[in-house]
Amino acid sequence: MTARTAAAIASLAVALPLAGCVSFYEVDVETPIQAKIDTTSYQRVLVAGFLNGGSEAIDANTETARLLRSQLRNRQEMRVVDVDALPLVEEMDQRLGLTAPTRGGDTPRFSDVKALEAHTAIFDDAEYWKKIGEEYQQPLIVTGTVIFNEVSRSGVVSRPQSFVNQQGLEEYRTVREYTDMRGFALSPTFVFIDGRTGARLYSESYHEEALYPAGQNTPALSSYFELMDKVLPSFLNTLSTQKIRGTRVLLK
Repeated sequence: MTARTAAAIASLAVALPLAGCVSFYEVDVETPIQAKIDTTSYQRVLVAGFLNGGSEAIDANTETARLLRSQLRNRQEMRVVDVDALPLVEEMDQRLGLTAPTRGGDTPRFSDVKALEAHTAIFDDAEYWKKIGEEYQQPLIVTGTVIFNEVSRSGVVSRPQSFVNQQGLEEYRTVREYTDMRGFALSPTFVFIDGRTGARLYSESYHEEALYPAGQNTPALSSYFELMDKVLPSFLNTLSTQKIRGTRVLLK
């Protein structure tokens, strides 16, 4: 029994006459969360690729397309089109006449979504996406932007500290200290496009961060998957109804 359930039972017991004879029991319930897009008319889903920016430690376009395809295969509502991620940045570079962009040192070319603003016009190019849809039998198309950046933060954090008490026993107490933290931030925007018409159906943005002690060496790819794990449930709920399971306390 959870603490919340116990508290609910205790509150109910206080409210009832002491002379009454009441029993309590729990029942399992499922609460559906409706999908944000009606996918019943699609037989296929195409994870087309992403405009990506930020750290070059990973290829966020390829990794995101591969991960989403894997997750969608497990859902089995639609057949996943198996195709390499489209190089959308290069596509827009050519349209904008940026075939040989200049870079400076380790500074990312696209540090945030605002830097990609001119490139995001591709999501409103219905003719382009309609042509892609015709090539792959008019699927639901998943695309968008993915920014994966290195970040650093400084501030006061809490951590456990061991000490020996007067009886010679080891105990723990919480101490607060100023420390430097480093890690990664993930900012994806998923755009859903109708492969039959090329029209944008829906889009949703997220932001997640994972911070570690400055001296800890965490691989960029590991942190990327850690952050995507936080985003995936909401992404999947966009396409299919989810059920949240819980319990309710009833009187008898």
